Amino acid sequence: MPVFDLHSHSTHSDGLLTPPQLVARAARRGVTTLALTDHDDTGGLAAAREAAREAGIAFVSGVEISVTWHDQTLHIVGLRVDPENEQLAAGLAQVRSGRGDRAVRIAAALEQAGIGGSLEGARAHAANPQLVGRTHFARFLIERGHARDTHGVFKKYLATGKPGYVPHQWASLEQAIGWIRASGGIPVLAHPGRYKLDNAQREIMLENFRDLGGIGVEVVTGSQTREQFALWGRYARRFGFLASAGSDYHGPGESYRDLGALPELPHGCTPVWSVF
Repeated sequence: MPVFDLHSHSTHSDGLLTPPQLVARAARRGVTTLALTDHDDTGGLAAAREAAREAGIAFVSGVEISVTWHDQTLHIVGLRVDPENEQLAAGLAQVRSGRGDRAVRIAAALEQAGIGGSLEGARAHAANPQLVGRTHFARFLIERGHARDTHGVFKKYLATGKPGYVPHQWASLEQAIGWIRASGGIPVLAHPGRYKLDNAQREIMLENFRDLGGIGVEVVTGSQTREQFALWGRYARRFGFLASAGSDYHGPGESYRDLGALPELPHGCTPVWSVF
């Protein structure tokens, strides 16, 4: 049976494995089609595609774009994007340019909380010092003994309202969808169960996403429960979205699910890979 995993990360953003290492692990775990979807960056796609060719598995060029929507941070995955597209490349460069400023502000917030040296510490965990994210700060804080694992450190220091959290203005939903579609890609709402929205807000978000050109929703993803799989399957059918599946794998010990360790899509969903 084909095994699709359409959401994963490498060292080009906040993953622990290089693109070839990620592909090799996916192949060992029986994944037949893998998408690399690094945060706001497509620099690992060429190496991952070559590794996938050598491993004999299908590869999907992807990206995950950070979006600010009504004071919420959403993530939009682009599948089958063209990394050479000028609109997408310029848009991603714009988003990345804000990451450095956010990292400085996170470090200052942690300094006020009594934790020094976090900027240099986070950069030491990032392959690209210009792409420092909260996960890199989390690894530094774990290394210093402030928490035992990534989930614990986010809960204590980096989630909304915690000492190391700082608000940030990312791309707009319209921009992210526009960049993905301009590159020939498929915009997919990532891990929708993670957003803290009530029922009314959720409906508005899905309507906005659809009206702006969104095509798919991650129905099955690592951080969601079986009950959420069913819920988001119903939303996908109701709003006419294609259903995607992805582990959101970041590396050993830092992920809810391993590569390919995903159940089937709920009955009645149209898979996003049906249009590949």
